[in-house]
Amino acid sequence: MSDGPSSPGPAAPEILPGQAGVRNRARKADVNGSMPLNCAPASLAAALTLLLLGNRSTPAIAQAVGGCSGDTTYAALDFWVGTWRVYIGDTVVGTNRISKVLQGCALVEEWRDARGARGQSLFYVDPALRQWKQVWVTETAYRVGGVKEKHLIARLPGGSVRFQGELRQPDGRVVLDRTTLSPLPGSEVRQLIEVSSDGGTTWRPTFDARYRPSP
Repeated sequence: MSDGPSSPGPAAPEILPGQAGVRNRARKADVNGSMPLNCAPASLAAALTLLLLGNRSTPAIAQAVGGCSGDTTYAALDFWVGTWRVYIGDTVVGTNRISKVLQGCALVEEWRDARGARGQSLFYVDPALRQWKQVWVTETAYRVGGVKEKHLIARLPGGSVRFQGELRQPDGRVVLDRTTLSPLPGSEVRQLIEVSSDGGTTWRPTFDARYRPSP
């Protein structure tokens, strides 16, 4: 499946800025001068824009200059991009392909287990919260767990990222479901999926696998 490696060590996670609220947007500024900005040559307009904005680095600037590929927020999952064989111990349990799409604005996951069952995810960034989100859908979407929605809740030491969501049971109970993806030496990735039935006090692993580049 595709949902997350754990990170070794008890180091405290960095809570993402998007969890605390929406970042402030860049303010507009007025230009006084003899030549209206909309009549100035493109090079002069660009220079005036840089002068007005100074050295401030904001999401709006990154988006204007390089789109998603020019914004480091969209690079959080780059270590996971590739075509993989997925192992639990020495056994291949499936394959997974992670691709950047839409000029780097999203990731698509294409999972196939050893029996041929498939699942796909779309990962994208909420532009207001500056927060990664995931929608996971399988061929058993009519069952609990066949569809999942998660969001990035923390960045962990070593470059790991953690997504978390909820699985609502038919009896009304809510099970927390989290995935941790961790880059490992040798261009490998660990993915750990865990669930909690007591509000996050204790966690039980349901999937703990290692990704190795597919030859």
